[in-house]
Amino acid sequence: MCGICGFVSKQHISPEQLAAMNDTMIHRGPDDAGVEVTPLQDGYQLGMAQRRLAIIDLSPLGHQPMSTPDGLVTIVFNGEIYNFLELKKELTDYPFRGGSDTEVILAAYLKWGAECVSRLNGMFAIALYDHRSQELLLMRDRIGKKPLYYWAQDGNLVFASELKPLMCCPGFPRAIRKEVLSRYLFQQYINAPETIFHNVFKLEPGSVLRFHAGDISCRKYWDLAQVYHEKAGDPVSSYEEAKSGLKQQLVRATGLRMIADVPLGAFLSGGYDSSLVSAIAQAQLGSEPLKTFSIGFTNEAYNEAGYARAVAEYLGTEHTEEIISEDEMFELVESIPKYFDEPFADSSQIPTMLVSMLAKRRVTVALSGDGGDEFYCGYGIYDNVRQAQRLDAAGAIAHGIGQLKLGGRTLESRYPFRVRVISGNRNPETKTQFGAGSYVDYALQMISDPDSTRTLPVNYPIESRYGVEDWQIRRMLLDMDTYLPGDILCKVDRASMKYSLEARCPILDPAVMEYSFRIPHEFKYRDGEKNAILKDIAYDYIPRDLLERPKKGFSVPLDQWLRGPLREQLTDYIDRDRLMRQGLFDADFTIRFVQDYLEKGDGGPATGANYSKLTWSFFVFQQWYEAYLSNG
Repeated sequence: MCGICGFVSKQHISPEQLAAMNDTMIHRGPDDAGVEVTPLQDGYQLGMAQRRLAIIDLSPLGHQPMSTPDGLVTIVFNGEIYNFLELKKELTDYPFRGGSDTEVILAAYLKWGAECVSRLNGMFAIALYDHRSQELLLMRDRIGKKPLYYWAQDGNLVFASELKPLMCCPGFPRAIRKEVLSRYLFQQYINAPETIFHNVFKLEPGSVLRFHAGDISCRKYWDLAQVYHEKAGDPVSSYEEAKSGLKQQLVRATGLRMIADVPLGAFLSGGYDSSLVSAIAQAQLGSEPLKTFSIGFTNEAYNEAGYARAVAEYLGTEHTEEIISEDEMFELVESIPKYFDEPFADSSQIPTMLVSMLAKRRVTVALSGDGGDEFYCGYGIYDNVRQAQRLDAAGAIAHGIGQLKLGGRTLESRYPFRVRVISGNRNPETKTQFGAGSYVDYALQMISDPDSTRTLPVNYPIESRYGVEDWQIRRMLLDMDTYLPGDILCKVDRASMKYSLEARCPILDPAVMEYSFRIPHEFKYRDGEKNAILKDIAYDYIPRDLLERPKKGFSVPLDQWLRGPLREQLTDYIDRDRLMRQGLFDADFTIRFVQDYLEKGDGGPATGANYSKLTWSFFVFQQWYEAYLSNG
């Protein structure tokens, strides 16, 4: 686990400049640093750098950049390859010098070429330069656990685990890509391949990028929709077989993620996913107690600490709990742009940082339950999607009638809110992404003079790519493609790496993900019960009465903060001169929107509704802008 950066460029970048880029990520790797700059043909330079968080092979033999003994292939790598010991048995021709998984990637590349990526079970962002073919390869894991950005301009390419090294790179223009702003305001994150900057991209999950002599090509080695259809075409025949098979896969995946040369523990919220992962890990440890960690809140409406404590006591884990006040959460607000160095406004980032800080006091690796909701139908929205599909035909009729006008207004505009949502849901590419149209409208109106031909729609008009009639399954696949990597995994990566903590997710093991596609949907969503098959496996380890409860999740009092201690800062952010200098936001609309929000609705666009999420997205963007693009 670490942070990587580097380049293949004709622009001169010195080792000292590359070291400065690298050191912007010291939190990702405080244990070691490596920097190499090498001249190439045709005026190019190769730069490779890494900040290391030592997890496997703590010796200097795990140092990066790492090269093959003949020096012909060089790698920097962020992540973990969980099956490296298994792969090593197939690579006996390679003269291994140490015990790191990095060296196994080099050996695998020499034997299988770029196709070796399909054999890697892990979370990873890899940069590998082959001096023989003069090619730089960038590779990212299947579901996007580990981040990888690249800046491509004028025949040069610069890459990094975060945006900070790119912003520190000589000549980087920091030119904002205005077209993504409305989508960011609405979604609260920016999904791959887009980023906040022009000519900067995130490598998409499951992809390999090839850079040669200024030319770039990308290909998918693991395409979500394709893999889903391949596996769904070979379904598991019975519920008992599906449950047994999934349980075996989870046990195997958890065991692989417990391989570490440093202390290991687990996040434990008391919910199904984290409790199941903790239970499997504790079963594998036997009499040695697993270290588990949870936070609670002084506000009992959001406090799950008691549930986690009860599960920990039953499992016999060595449990650490800390109750967090709103003041302690609030103290982290100003650190958001430093560690989330692209605008990111999912406010659960704050409690995720706090539980990561708690875990880091005792361990360097923490297991988590991420991925359960997306792969096993666990979110509340999936109930709404099922109902919306049943009402869609009636909605089409209501939409047709609703185009008639009465008193200058369409009938549809007079419908009750819930009816209007269903009747207005006519775009076949966004059927599962229905919601309050005002949020969409306001996210678009807040941006000044958007070019309608270039501005990204706030929703993702891509649902036909999944080729699935069932809206629930379609929305799950969409979430796996967007919300999971763009929001959830980004949040966990940045929050945990802030404290140099590695988070590992057994549910996102490739074999577990692919097996989940073989499980018939009715085993996941059973008679209205979400996450059904995962729950049944959890009950094999933990009594039902310790787990059955409403889902709470991490929550932050945004309204109280924005209308209270952050009010003055938010008001500064809508200063007309500031907005006009930025040239990004429609000053008149944005000022009126935020002022109305602060007054809880008074005749303006925010009247009668809670627009804290849009306002928080705007606040976080301005906080980020002030940190990286403004002199004050």
